[in-house]
Amino acid sequence: MIEKRQFYINGEWVDPKEGSDHHVINPTTEEPCAVISLGGKADTDAAVAAAKAAFPGWMATPVAERLALVEKLAEVYKARSEEMAQAISLEMGAPIDMARSQQWGAGYGHIKNFLKAAEGFEFIKPLGDHAPNDRIIREPIGVCALITPWNWPMNQITLKVIAAAIAGCTMVLKPSEESPLDALVFADMMHEAGFPKGVFNLVNGDGQGVGSQLSGHPDVDMVSFTGSTRAGIAISKNAAETLKRVHLELGGKGANIIFDDADDKAVKRGVMHMMNNTGQSCNAPSRMLVQKGIYDKAVETAAEVANGIAVGPANEEGKHIGPVVNEAQWNKIQGLIQKGIDEGARLVAGGTGRPENFNKGFYVRPTVFADVTNDMTIAREEIFGPVLSIIPFDTEEDAVKIANDTVYGLTNYVQTQDGARANRLAQQLRSGMVEMNGQSRGAGAPFGGMKQSGNGREGGVWGIEDFLEVKAVSGWAAG
Repeated sequence: MIEKRQFYINGEWVDPKEGSDHHVINPTTEEPCAVISLGGKADTDAAVAAAKAAFPGWMATPVAERLALVEKLAEVYKARSEEMAQAISLEMGAPIDMARSQQWGAGYGHIKNFLKAAEGFEFIKPLGDHAPNDRIIREPIGVCALITPWNWPMNQITLKVIAAAIAGCTMVLKPSEESPLDALVFADMMHEAGFPKGVFNLVNGDGQGVGSQLSGHPDVDMVSFTGSTRAGIAISKNAAETLKRVHLELGGKGANIIFDDADDKAVKRGVMHMMNNTGQSCNAPSRMLVQKGIYDKAVETAAEVANGIAVGPANEEGKHIGPVVNEAQWNKIQGLIQKGIDEGARLVAGGTGRPENFNKGFYVRPTVFADVTNDMTIAREEIFGPVLSIIPFDTEEDAVKIANDTVYGLTNYVQTQDGARANRLAQQLRSGMVEMNGQSRGAGAPFGGMKQSGNGREGGVWGIEDFLEVKAVSGWAAG
């Protein structure tokens, strides 16, 4: 049993001042794999105080010095890749090969991309030729509370921590109590890289405890949260009392629109994308909209692909998918699969219960429903598991209407060989991101959504800007 009962505050590993023990469950075995401490108000206050005390000095640190520390962190992060991958695989069930490549790799990619984005970033720049003595200054917002989820832990931690550090903010990280081990490894990496005391702090806790204490804390200037829409609403309400900035990356119910001229691999690609990370991605293409001329064939292909996806333990190498993170998620997914059946969707792959040969572990059968209508529960709610809903459509206008008929607006996908149509849909779909024909967004592209998928953008220059205030200055002295 791993014991991680300390927090990282003001450059040191310290014992909790108060709080309680929490068992981290290995979703592959359903057995405890670690014990951590959940902090209390005294721990939260100590971390915020350390960040507040460190802020003036870190804000005044030349950008080049801040970037040099991030460069050092990138070296440490790369050198300790296996340790990080093992932690992620153990705590949240990502198969080890996937943890080594996608989970660890997402964090490394963001660190490198932020360094590139910072190369040409202007923290002080002229307003314009019409006002030669005016300057626009971008300066750090202050102490930031960073609250991250369990599903892509290093992806979200690096998107927040690195952007905040480059901007000149100090921070307190509260990772998910479901996946705290990777965050503790990351804190040790920050220490090894040599970040000054108080710039980065970590306190473990749950949402009702440390999460609420941070979002309502008078000395926290900004909250950056990734997680459920329900929790995002609660954080926004709590933060309103102190009028702090709130950045939210929330849920999604992405539409993958497959036209009759889509390439031959579009359906398979969509199913595999949906099932990646066992469906535990906010930008998963969970609604597959298929034009009626190719609908029957698409349903047949989707079922075949889903039935061919292997499910297995996280600690075993291979291209299988692992378990979902915990019992609560497993039960929720099972309930929604049953709801799909009860509401009349046609089950063509998977279904309720564990896959064959599994009687333990939070494993879910890769599931595909056909003949789904957009008013069904499985088309409205974010399932956060390996469950795909296929919806038929007639015309381009129908597809756009169905795709936009959701409270979410994170990522939509379009599969067509008609460039003009693709461009039209890119402008009509109400989402923060649109991806075409299997082409991923480029390095440094902004990640974020509209409507109940949140606000703000992470990644690249937009991610840095989210942690900055804009100051207008007139009468700037020449020289």
